[in-house]
Amino acid sequence: MTSKTDITVTPVDGKADLEAFINLPWEIYADDPNWVPPLKDEIRALLTPGKNPFFEHARVQPMLARRGSMVVGRISAHIDLLALKQPPEQGMGPGTGNWGMLEAFDKDAAAALIDAAEQWLRAQDMHRALGPLSLSIWDEPGQLISGHDHPPTVMMGHQRPEYQQWIENAGYNPVKQVMTWEVDILDGFGKLVNRIVASGEKNDRIRIRRVNKSRFAEEAALIMGILNDAWSQNWGFVPLTDSEIAYVGKKLKPIVLEDLIRIAEYDGKPVAFMITLPNINEKLVDYNGTLWPFNWAKLLWWLRKPNTNTMRVPLMGVVQELQGSRLASQLAFMMIEFIRRDAVEKYGAQRGEIGWILEDNQGMNSIGEVIGGRVNKAYQIYDKIL
Repeated sequence: MTSKTDITVTPVDGKADLEAFINLPWEIYADDPNWVPPLKDEIRALLTPGKNPFFEHARVQPMLARRGSMVVGRISAHIDLLALKQPPEQGMGPGTGNWGMLEAFDKDAAAALIDAAEQWLRAQDMHRALGPLSLSIWDEPGQLISGHDHPPTVMMGHQRPEYQQWIENAGYNPVKQVMTWEVDILDGFGKLVNRIVASGEKNDRIRIRRVNKSRFAEEAALIMGILNDAWSQNWGFVPLTDSEIAYVGKKLKPIVLEDLIRIAEYDGKPVAFMITLPNINEKLVDYNGTLWPFNWAKLLWWLRKPNTNTMRVPLMGVVQELQGSRLASQLAFMMIEFIRRDAVEKYGAQRGEIGWILEDNQGMNSIGEVIGGRVNKAYQIYDKIL
């Protein structure tokens, strides 16, 4: 497709190329103690039409960079047709394509890959590149720019620090940061939070309930319905389709614990939710990307009642009509505290991580501060006019 110095970039073509694309990070991060090998089957499914419903509304082109016969990098260029329909002031919009899943051994390989992704996007009539997104905004958004010194938690990205400079050298400008907040949860959150929670517990109009895993498909649809409403005005928002909601539910079900996912009801109406997941990366780090032949049994045994140092909150939200209200904050603190209690008492957790959170999401960042949190990782999203 393209050549830069001695680098040739070509589309992934066939099973051997796909396996090379999937396997490359094992070479890139061989000496990185903070990299957690992802499950190869999950990456394979992410890139496979018919398995990942993202392909129902997206065009995706993974590519490999070679120096001679040696694979020295990878990238995916993609266009989300639903993102093209979003208002430009929210970050996406007409003419905006994406790239992501960038991995490279050196700056020349990275430059050639980014150039090839841009060429592909131009050929698809895109005039702006926004990235990295791997693949959708709901997967792994952004380049890690701080927090390389500790491993990522479940469903979080980890990239080499030099990628930041390589992306900026290609003419990309920072657009938005997404962050994670870490917080010590062993001893609770202080008098202010305790008063807010206690007040809510006395309010008969409020009910904070556990998710019912026996009706998980229905519960997942309820949660994602609140999510699509709650996040619809957020920067970068792209609505989840029904098939994506079902896909996410199926993917998360094995690591869902009923007492770690809460739905808040007000006057009997579901108005907010909070999803918390045990940090499965604490186990995956030893599995080298596969559950076979015996790792699946080890993982299933652990998931019966996981004992984990860290819990991650990937998603929480409150319906738009309540956003900015005292009730919204109260519901958030109540869900956080109720889940904290169970996370500590039942699963031995000592640390929580909340995110991604947009840098300008004042409400969530304020909550992070009030519960004694601190930003532990930041991911930068960039754009460039093509």
